[in-house]
Amino acid sequence: MPIAEKIKDALSSSSMIRKMFEEGNLLKKQHGADKVFDFSLGNPDLDPPPAFGQVFLNFARDDKKGSHGYMPNAGFPEVREAIAKKVSREHQVEIDGSNIVMTAGAAGGLNVVIKSLCNQDDEIIVSKPYFMEYRAYAANHGAKLIEVDALVDFNLDIDAIGKSLSSKTAAVLINSPNNPTGKIYPSDTISSLASILTEHGNKTGRFPYIVSDEPYREIAYNTDVPPVLNAYSESIIVNSYSKSLSLSGERIGYIAVSPQICEKEDLMNGLIYINRVLGYVNANALMQRIVAELTESKVDVGIYARRRDAFMAILDKAGIEYALPQGAFYLFCKVPQRKKKIDEDKPSDLAFIDHLKQNLILGVPGTGFGTAGWVRLAYCADEKTIKASETAFMEAMESW
Repeated sequence: MPIAEKIKDALSSSSMIRKMFEEGNLLKKQHGADKVFDFSLGNPDLDPPPAFGQVFLNFARDDKKGSHGYMPNAGFPEVREAIAKKVSREHQVEIDGSNIVMTAGAAGGLNVVIKSLCNQDDEIIVSKPYFMEYRAYAANHGAKLIEVDALVDFNLDIDAIGKSLSSKTAAVLINSPNNPTGKIYPSDTISSLASILTEHGNKTGRFPYIVSDEPYREIAYNTDVPPVLNAYSESIIVNSYSKSLSLSGERIGYIAVSPQICEKEDLMNGLIYINRVLGYVNANALMQRIVAELTESKVDVGIYARRRDAFMAILDKAGIEYALPQGAFYLFCKVPQRKKKIDEDKPSDLAFIDHLKQNLILGVPGTGFGTAGWVRLAYCADEKTIKASETAFMEAMESW
């Protein structure tokens, strides 16, 4: 029996990030890892903070009977309380553990949220560019992703979002700091978004949620990421420790809901139920207990800042324009004009990515993020690799 047609279709357009990562592995085998400059995958190379190892060992030595068994599907009560204190501090609200569901990373959390909120053919509005897996997450649960252009500085276009609202709008999904641009949405933008959603809800009787995807919240450069939960009653946060603690492979995260959210009991019961029936059952028991002890810890963001600055210096020298990232660890770069016009059917970002690949530089085309004409370069790579790429970038631009 063949696989489902919708899965065949999904495979044909599956993640460009993973495709480039796999191509990079092949190139490394052919040319040697030190000759390939792989900026494709946002996989943190920093080790977790030292406190992680100590806490891990403490739990390994002192495991109590039943500590690896089932717990309530929402997570250990004491863990949910610890995360609630962290969220209360970050979002300037007062919540307790009853507002928290521990999840299998932010990806697991987003799938739980979307399935809990959306009826068949309901709509989720996103601002372009956006993390490409959002398309799959929406499709998983019969929802439609409605793409809206951002402003020229990649801030949310509130007017455009307002014009896209309909009776089918279940949520506006935002990501700040943004992947791929590194943009942090300012507090007045969050307030304006809350205002148009409130106005829409008053007119239609349906108040769309703000769903804020925040795995990069703690990777910000000399600025704070404005809170969301205190700006709009119908708001939901999804976060993970993949980036802030460099625990991407451990798949641990959480959902947090506003203390003023309507029908909280139904919503929380729905989130907990979906967490179970999607097959996650519960977040990893050991990781739950560990992150509850590390709510004050994070990786050294200064390392990412130095890498960002080193990479920007190379791109400046090569003549490649980019959006200045305020957070996360990506540079979203504008495809440079060619020295002479070339007839080519391929979109410019795909052509530029192919050209970079000829110089053993790997990135991801902006088309995958819903924004053609741009490419994403991830600088969660060793600083030596970033600095060593300068010659390759200069040669690539000379022949572009």
